[in-house]
Amino acid sequence: MSVGTRTIDGVNNTSPLTFLKGHGTENDFVILPDPDNAVDLPASTVARLCDRRAGIGGDGLLHVVRSAAHPEAKAMAGEAEWFMDYRNSDGSIAEMCGNGVRVFAGYLQRAGLVEEGDLAIATRGGVKKAHIAKNGDVTVSMGRAVLPEEGVTVALDGRSWPARNVNMGNPHAVAFVEDLAHAGELRAVPPYSPAAVYPEGVNVEFVVDRGPGHVAMRVYERGSGETRSCGTGACAVAVAAARRDGADPAVTGAPVTYTVDLPGGTLVITEFPDGEIEMTGPAVIVAEGVIDPVLLAPVETAVA
Repeated sequence: MSVGTRTIDGVNNTSPLTFLKGHGTENDFVILPDPDNAVDLPASTVARLCDRRAGIGGDGLLHVVRSAAHPEAKAMAGEAEWFMDYRNSDGSIAEMCGNGVRVFAGYLQRAGLVEEGDLAIATRGGVKKAHIAKNGDVTVSMGRAVLPEEGVTVALDGRSWPARNVNMGNPHAVAFVEDLAHAGELRAVPPYSPAAVYPEGVNVEFVVDRGPGHVAMRVYERGSGETRSCGTGACAVAVAAARRDGADPAVTGAPVTYTVDLPGGTLVITEFPDGEIEMTGPAVIVAEGVIDPVLLAPVETAVA
């Protein structure tokens, strides 16, 4: 089957729609090619597609749209032809997803829409620069971290830790712990305070040291729960670790690189003296197919 797009007409979904499945360090995504932004994607439909038992399954959904065709991305069309309209697995909209950008770039190359080398991708967190290497790894320029002064405390199972507030286009709370098992099962968002610091929710990272310039992490992603990997989370962790270790590139004048182990694999994060952050890791497309229109049909509301 060739990679392509089949659109559906509003909520009366009668035509099949092509999808792909991909992952970046096992942070997995449903990929929906829709260049003209013709597919209606209410939150309930996204949640069903990402459902691991009744749908395709994924930590999120990558809606592939030309920037010029999407009202949120038109202003970026001059810089980036393609817009990553990213959705969390519960159907909520997110600003950015670092692993998602890599997989998005991998899809564009597979579809023949871009070639190996440099490209730009529009996201709600701004235009991200990416580079597709010969071995298939993708390096993404993740922009600069913002370090709000407000800190938080994360508390779980009788333990508590101070957490560094890092914003990578989406909010993160980074807690350094003694053992990753202290994060528990991560089935619900770890309690943090004061809640007002993150009015729209937060991604929480638990981090341990593995060696110089080497850490490991687990993450609870808002809207998705614990995931096997989180690209923006790995960047936030590297930034927090650099500040903790006294290796702020803006102060030392030298780039700093951290290897970040996640349950799904390893990412390499480099922060430069000007604040720019690069993330390098794999992008894998594992399958493609056609969605049954029944999965796209509107959910009928039961009447009591």
